[in-house]
Amino acid sequence: MPILKTLKEDLATARAHDPAARSDLEVFLAYSGLHAIWTYRLTHKLWVAGWRLPARLISQLTRFFTGIEIHPGATIGRRFFIDHGMGVVIGETAIVGDDVMLYHGVTLGGKAPRNTPPGTKRHPTLDDGVTVGAGAKILGDIVVGAWSAVGANAVVTKSAPAHSLVVGVPATVKPLSSSTADAARGIHDWHWMI
Repeated sequence: MPILKTLKEDLATARAHDPAARSDLEVFLAYSGLHAIWTYRLTHKLWVAGWRLPARLISQLTRFFTGIEIHPGATIGRRFFIDHGMGVVIGETAIVGDDVMLYHGVTLGGKAPRNTPPGTKRHPTLDDGVTVGAGAKILGDIVVGAWSAVGANAVVTKSAPAHSLVVGVPATVKPLSSSTADAARGIHDWHWMI
């Protein structure tokens, strides 16, 4: 996808999720979650091309400025949004689908036996449309199914099927109601019409 089109899509995604966003210019200049995602796209290209040290250095510099750590080896889909940003960590082998939203303090962390070879899948996969509440920790090579919601501060170490509500410590899985799904995603398209 061309860069300009991707940029417009990212701005539209942020404005759809955040009723505090008043203009594209404000979002472009002030949303650290988007700054982290844009830098991730650069570092991921460097990582895939074999420029791994520069990718890691740029990634760490971005972490310093945004408070968001996205490993260049992670795989992230389109229309990804990080609300508030600070404290988000996304590990090397994490896979994030399209239309995923994270709140601040989320960790997509690794879990693997000692002496696991580098590059082994050890971080979670979030399928399309997953929303993860503030402070949640999702650990290990597990899958959170499409259009599921993970509650704030949940600690998730087991996979969940699509359309699940995952809450608690340790997290348990329940069916996700449509009203809870709408509340979790925080889509606020109404202000586009003003």
